[in-house]
Amino acid sequence: MNKLLYRPIGLLMGTAGGWLAGMIVKRVWRAASDEGDPPDALDEERTWGEILASAALQGAVFATIKALFDRAGATGVRKLTGSWPG
Repeated sequence: MNKLLYRPIGLLMGTAGGWLAGMIVKRVWRAASDEGDPPDALDEERTWGEILASAALQGAVFATIKALFDRAGATGVRKLTGSWPG
């Protein structure tokens, strides 16, 4: 039952987390490189170093935010139901 309760919460948390992570990546990239959005792999005007740095930054931020939001959602479900989802 807790899995069913957690699904909509997890979906909302995941969406919010993805939005927040995207905003953080853009701000960090802008501060570090004095450029707008981070490059993607198909941007032929960027160097390998820029592409790989952008990918590493995005991966680290998205994984951290996902873990934070997943854990917060599961903790909230436990507070509501008394047991851990999953």
